[in-house]
Amino acid sequence: MARWEPDARARLANAALDLYLERGFEQTTVTDIAQRAGVTERTFFRHFADKREVLFDGTNALQSGVLEAIATAQDGNAFDIAGRALVAGSAFLEERGEFAGRRTRAILANPELHERELLKLARLSTAIAEALHDRGTPTGAARLAAQAAVAAFSAGFERWSGAGTSATLAESIEAALAEMRGIVGTA
Repeated sequence: MARWEPDARARLANAALDLYLERGFEQTTVTDIAQRAGVTERTFFRHFADKREVLFDGTNALQSGVLEAIATAQDGNAFDIAGRALVAGSAFLEERGEFAGRRTRAILANPELHERELLKLARLSTAIAEALHDRGTPTGAARLAAQAAVAAFSAGFERWSGAGTSATLAESIEAALAEMRGIVGTA
Protein backbone atom coordinates (compact mmCIF):
# COMPACT_ATOMS: atom_id res chain seq x y z
CA MET A 1 0.00 0.00 0.00
CA ALA A 2 1.35 3.39 -0.96
CA ARG A 3 2.54 5.52 1.93
CA TRP A 4 0.60 8.53 0.73
CA GLU A 5 -1.54 9.29 -2.28
CA PRO A 6 -3.57 12.46 -2.76
CA ASP A 7 -7.34 12.78 -2.29
CA ALA A 8 -7.93 9.82 -0.02
CA ARG A 9 -11.37 11.21 0.90
CA ALA A 10 -12.61 11.15 -2.70
CA ARG A 11 -11.08 7.74 -3.33
CA LEU A 12 -12.80 6.39 -0.21
CA ALA A 13 -16.15 7.88 -1.25
CA ASN A 14 -15.91 6.44 -4.76
CA ALA A 15 -14.73 3.05 -3.51
CA ALA A 16 -17.58 2.89 -1.01
CA LEU A 17 -20.16 3.83 -3.60
CA ASP A 18 -18.80 1.30 -6.09
CA LEU A 19 -18.99 -1.43 -3.45
CA TYR A 20 -22.47 -0.42 -2.27
CA LEU A 21 -23.73 -0.69 -5.83
CA GLU A 22 -21.85 -3.95 -6.55
CA ARG A 23 -22.48 -5.83 -3.29
CA GLY A 24 -25.04 -3.82 -1.41
CA PHE A 25 -24.58 -1.56 1.60
CA GLU A 26 -25.03 -4.28 4.23
CA GLN A 27 -22.51 -6.59 2.59
CA THR A 28 -19.79 -3.92 2.40
CA THR A 29 -17.42 -3.37 5.32
CA VAL A 30 -15.13 -0.48 6.16
CA THR A 31 -12.23 -2.87 5.53
CA ASP A 32 -13.55 -3.53 2.02
CA ILE A 33 -13.82 0.19 1.34
CA ALA A 34 -10.35 0.98 2.66
CA GLN A 35 -8.79 -1.86 0.65
CA ARG A 36 -10.54 -0.77 -2.55
CA ALA A 37 -9.34 2.82 -1.99
CA GLY A 38 -5.80 1.69 -1.19
CA VAL A 39 -5.74 3.11 2.35
CA THR A 40 -5.95 1.80 5.90
CA GLU A 41 -9.09 1.59 8.02
CA ARG A 42 -7.55 4.27 10.22
CA THR A 43 -7.47 6.60 7.21
CA PHE A 44 -11.13 5.80 6.54
CA PHE A 45 -12.06 6.83 10.08
CA ARG A 46 -10.06 10.05 9.78
CA HIS A 47 -12.45 11.07 7.02
CA PHE A 48 -15.77 9.44 7.95
CA ALA A 49 -17.43 8.47 11.22
CA ASP A 50 -18.94 5.31 9.71
CA LYS A 51 -19.74 3.76 6.36
CA ARG A 52 -23.09 5.57 6.10
CA GLU A 53 -21.49 9.00 6.34
CA VAL A 54 -19.74 8.46 3.02
CA LEU A 55 -23.15 9.02 1.43
CA PHE A 56 -24.22 11.92 3.65
CA ASP A 57 -20.97 13.86 3.70
CA GLY A 58 -22.38 16.96 1.97
CA THR A 59 -25.36 17.43 4.27
CA ASN A 60 -23.71 19.90 6.63
CA ALA A 61 -22.29 21.96 3.77
CA LEU A 62 -25.71 22.06 2.12
CA GLN A 63 -27.42 23.19 5.31
CA SER A 64 -24.78 25.84 6.03
CA GLY A 65 -25.07 27.25 2.54
CA VAL A 66 -28.87 27.31 2.68
CA LEU A 67 -28.97 29.02 6.07
CA GLU A 68 -26.43 31.61 4.97
CA ALA A 69 -28.53 32.35 1.88
CA ILE A 70 -31.67 32.76 4.01
CA ALA A 71 -29.90 35.10 6.41
CA THR A 72 -28.79 37.36 3.55
CA ALA A 73 -31.91 37.06 1.37
CA GLN A 74 -33.80 40.04 0.06
CA ASP A 75 -37.42 40.37 1.07
CA GLY A 76 -39.95 37.97 -0.37
CA ASN A 77 -42.39 35.33 0.72
CA ALA A 78 -41.08 32.52 2.89
CA PHE A 79 -41.41 29.84 0.20
CA ASP A 80 -39.48 31.89 -2.36
CA ILE A 81 -36.75 32.75 0.15
CA ALA A 82 -36.39 29.08 1.11
CA GLY A 83 -36.41 27.98 -2.53
CA ARG A 84 -33.77 30.50 -3.62
CA ALA A 85 -31.67 29.50 -0.60
CA LEU A 86 -31.86 25.82 -1.53
CA VAL A 87 -30.74 26.63 -5.08
CA ALA A 88 -27.85 28.77 -3.78
CA GLY A 89 -26.85 26.35 -1.03
CA SER A 90 -26.76 23.36 -3.33
CA ALA A 91 -24.43 24.92 -5.91
CA PHE A 92 -21.49 22.79 -4.69
CA LEU A 93 -23.44 19.63 -5.54
CA GLU A 94 -23.42 20.48 -9.26
CA GLU A 95 -19.85 19.24 -9.64
CA ARG A 96 -20.82 15.93 -8.05
CA GLY A 97 -23.34 15.01 -10.76
CA GLU A 98 -22.19 11.49 -11.61
CA PHE A 99 -21.51 10.71 -7.96
CA ALA A 100 -24.96 12.06 -7.02
CA GLY A 101 -26.74 9.73 -9.41
CA ARG A 102 -24.88 6.70 -8.11
CA ARG A 103 -25.45 7.89 -4.52
CA THR A 104 -29.20 8.13 -5.13
CA ARG A 105 -29.30 4.56 -6.51
CA ALA A 106 -27.38 3.24 -3.47
CA ILE A 107 -29.66 5.04 -1.02
CA LEU A 108 -32.88 3.91 -2.69
CA ALA A 109 -31.63 0.30 -2.71
CA ASN A 110 -31.36 0.22 1.08
CA PRO A 111 -34.27 1.04 3.43
CA GLU A 112 -31.94 2.09 6.27
CA LEU A 113 -30.12 4.56 4.03
CA HIS A 114 -33.37 5.83 2.55
CA GLU A 115 -34.69 6.44 6.06
CA ARG A 116 -31.51 8.32 6.95
CA GLU A 117 -31.87 10.46 3.82
CA LEU A 118 -35.42 11.35 4.83
CA LEU A 119 -34.25 12.24 8.36
CA LYS A 120 -31.52 14.49 6.97
CA LEU A 121 -34.09 16.24 4.77
CA ALA A 122 -36.40 16.65 7.77
CA ARG A 123 -33.55 18.23 9.75
CA LEU A 124 -32.84 20.56 6.85
CA SER A 125 -36.50 21.53 6.76
CA THR A 126 -36.48 22.25 10.50
CA ALA A 127 -33.35 24.40 10.19
CA ILE A 128 -34.90 26.33 7.28
CA ALA A 129 -38.12 26.88 9.25
CA GLU A 130 -36.14 28.24 12.19
CA ALA A 131 -34.19 30.58 9.90
CA LEU A 132 -37.41 31.82 8.29
CA HIS A 133 -38.93 32.32 11.73
CA ASP A 134 -35.86 34.33 12.73
CA ARG A 135 -36.61 36.58 9.75
CA GLY A 136 -40.11 37.21 11.09
CA THR A 137 -42.19 34.51 9.42
CA PRO A 138 -44.78 33.07 11.83
CA THR A 139 -43.85 29.58 13.06
CA GLY A 140 -46.59 27.66 11.25
CA ALA A 141 -46.00 29.45 7.95
CA ALA A 142 -42.24 29.00 8.30
CA ARG A 143 -42.63 25.24 8.80
CA LEU A 144 -45.00 24.89 5.87
CA ALA A 145 -42.81 26.97 3.54
CA ALA A 146 -39.71 25.03 4.58
CA GLN A 147 -41.35 21.65 4.08
CA ALA A 148 -42.72 22.64 0.66
CA ALA A 149 -39.38 24.07 -0.47
CA VAL A 150 -37.48 20.97 0.70
CA ALA A 151 -39.99 18.74 -1.11
CA ALA A 152 -39.40 20.74 -4.31
CA PHE A 153 -35.63 20.59 -3.75
CA SER A 154 -35.83 16.82 -3.30
CA ALA A 155 -37.87 16.42 -6.50
CA GLY A 156 -35.46 18.63 -8.41
CA PHE A 157 -32.44 16.79 -7.06
CA GLU A 158 -33.96 13.44 -7.98
CA ARG A 159 -34.65 14.61 -11.54
CA TRP A 160 -31.16 16.05 -11.91
CA SER A 161 -29.36 13.02 -10.48
CA GLY A 162 -31.37 10.62 -12.63
CA ALA A 163 -30.36 9.62 -16.12
CA GLY A 164 -31.32 11.58 -19.17
CA THR A 165 -31.44 15.22 -18.11
CA SER A 166 -29.38 18.02 -19.55
CA ALA A 167 -30.65 20.53 -16.99
CA THR A 168 -28.35 21.80 -14.26
CA LEU A 169 -29.16 21.14 -10.63
CA ALA A 170 -30.23 24.77 -10.19
CA GLU A 171 -32.55 24.52 -13.22
CA SER A 172 -33.99 21.25 -11.91
CA ILE A 173 -34.69 22.68 -8.47
CA GLU A 174 -36.13 25.90 -9.95
CA ALA A 175 -38.43 23.84 -12.20
CA ALA A 176 -39.66 21.85 -9.21
CA LEU A 177 -40.20 25.07 -7.24
CA ALA A 178 -42.23 26.49 -10.16
CA GLU A 179 -44.23 23.26 -10.32
CA MET A 180 -44.95 23.57 -6.59
CA ARG A 181 -46.11 27.17 -7.08
CA GLY A 182 -48.38 25.97 -9.88
CA ILE A 183 -49.88 23.29 -7.68
CA VAL A 184 -50.85 25.83 -5.03
CA GLY A 185 -51.88 28.45 -7.59
CA THR A 186 -49.19 31.06 -7.00
CA ALA A 187 -47.31 30.71 -10.30
